[in-house]
Amino acid sequence: MAPVFSHGDLRLYLLNLLDEEPRHGYDLMQALSDRTGGTYTPSAGTVYPRLAKLEEEGLVTKAVDGRKTVYRITDAGRAEVAARSGELEGIESHLADSVRLIADEVRGSVRAAMKSLRADLAAATQEERRTGGSAGAPAGASRYDDARVISREAAQRADAAVNGFRAQVRAELRGHVARGGELAASVVDELGRALDEVSRTISRDLRR
Repeated sequence: MAPVFSHGDLRLYLLNLLDEEPRHGYDLMQALSDRTGGTYTPSAGTVYPRLAKLEEEGLVTKAVDGRKTVYRITDAGRAEVAARSGELEGIESHLADSVRLIADEVRGSVRAAMKSLRADLAAATQEERRTGGSAGAPAGASRYDDARVISREAAQRADAAVNGFRAQVRAELRGHVARGGELAASVVDELGRALDEVSRTISRDLRR
């Protein structure tokens, strides 16, 4: 995957975030993570040198507030943000593309995990029917125990896939709203329908 921020874009985007409101370093790092849908979480070693450079250029100032250092944009910084608004639109578009790409990858992973889960559950069910459950000879009981282990492992993989999907969608939606985007009711309705469809599919497969 291509870098989320091209050369020089992070500097401008930090300035843009400070144009919205004063922020401390951790707040800036969290904002970057939120607005990229979790695709990019910068380190302190990435953010603070750029803030120091912006301060040297007279584009931001800093002040200590308790245990935090708060950064504020200057008039010169606002002028640069206004002059480069076109570049910022391009950065926002690139971030949206990055988030969509990650979401597509997550959806693909969830589909693959569900396919694997269905296959494992089917195999475990067939094995249980073939051996007659836990009753009978010790060998049959052993095969039944193996089938239960397979089922537990499949359930764990499914749980991890669901949690990953939930975290990614949550980050994508929050990032979109944080950037000032509108969240149409139709998008939420479509998400609900998709989840209902997956739930029905799983329930149907489990009853087989």
